[in-house]
Amino acid sequence: MMSGVSGATLPYLRPASTSASHAASGLQPEVSDTTDAATSGFRIDVSQVKPLSGVKMISAADDPVLHDLMATNWLMTHDTSTPQSVVADNASQSTYAQVKVDGKVVVTLYNGGSSAMTNAAAAKVGKLEDPPGLSGPDLAQWRADSYAERLGGTVEKAPTAITQSQWIPRESRSTSYSREQLDAAFQAMLAEGQKAAAQQQSSYLTSRPQPGTSADLSA
Repeated sequence: MMSGVSGATLPYLRPASTSASHAASGLQPEVSDTTDAATSGFRIDVSQVKPLSGVKMISAADDPVLHDLMATNWLMTHDTSTPQSVVADNASQSTYAQVKVDGKVVVTLYNGGSSAMTNAAAAKVGKLEDPPGLSGPDLAQWRADSYAERLGGTVEKAPTAITQSQWIPRESRSTSYSREQLDAAFQAMLAEGQKAAAQQQSSYLTSRPQPGTSADLSA
């Protein structure tokens, strides 16, 4: 069953307070020499720190998995093959029908077959298996009739509803890329990063005061 539920409550994640995080970590501000003396026994003796041996620094270019992962992500974020005019499946202009109970909209069906309903409606509908082979407006019509029957409501066809013959299935985007595409994307990603770094450096150098100049701090 493919059905969206509108008005669902999302979990609210409240970040830990600053004071709580400090207490958990055991880090307290140094407030006096007495505190320094009390905690001196827990300080690290730098002379005992030894450099790691056998450690080799590698770049993303040297890791085939990371190289391809970054290149794939770059290609997906820069993909311009999908026309900007494509309307989302759940856009208002793609509405197929609505199911109303006591004059209130409880379910909205879309031309692609997807649906959105209130929490109360979803609880009453329960588990409803879609018939195999149905898609698009035909699926939207079947769902509308089934939902209306279970909810004791009525189906109102939207002016934007289309027929099955008018429906054009949305093509899925392939995320499989050739070796040439991945390598080219990785190089393009590096070039972008170098350009951004150069711009930041140029901006920083421009903002620095010139030698021999002074600022009037009397104001």
